[in-house]
Amino acid sequence: MSKIIFDSGISLDGFFAGDNRGPNNPMGGVSGKLHQWMFKQKAFWKQIKMEGGEEYGEDSKLIEDVFARTGSYIMGKRMFDEGEVVWAEDLYEADVYVLTHEKRKPWVQKGTTTFYFINDGIESALEKARYSANGKDIRIQGGANTIQQFLNAGLVDEFFIHIAPVFLGSGIRLFDGIDKDKYDIEILEVIPSNLTTHLRFKMTKK
Repeated sequence: MSKIIFDSGISLDGFFAGDNRGPNNPMGGVSGKLHQWMFKQKAFWKQIKMEGGEEYGEDSKLIEDVFARTGSYIMGKRMFDEGEVVWAEDLYEADVYVLTHEKRKPWVQKGTTTFYFINDGIESALEKARYSANGKDIRIQGGANTIQQFLNAGLVDEFFIHIAPVFLGSGIRLFDGIDKDKYDIEILEVIPSNLTTHLRFKMTKK
């Protein structure tokens, strides 16, 4: 049965992205600070269909695992707008459901990636994503507001965060506005690494 998951990097002070996000300033310009551990891994560059990376280690296996378990994706319009101009063709190799007010026909890419533009809320996107996932997991890709919507609706089963050893001081926090009484939370895994700390949590709706 599909789980609803997210997998995100944050700073020590809880920021998911920097200030002034947009297509010309993806992630508010802080990707290099939050995701340095990931950029070092050959598995990351392979997944985005580019050459790069310095090593194939345990962190690479974590990257491969989350892609392997995911059968469909849900993301917000801002994340889509930032990525549309730079993402490789067939990057996701799965159906992607974009939450938006924009009316737009599906964007069918060469390969197995199709972007669908959903105008009637997270439950509609989830129903469609569950069908596409075919028993694999549904990943809430981002941004922070989209993840918060799913958390506050009591829909998240598990999440993985990667805490970078950096303070950003300002930006977009991942857990702003979260209903603190929605879940019982269990730590499933703590994995240390040179450039981050990986934490996996199980969420059980009360």
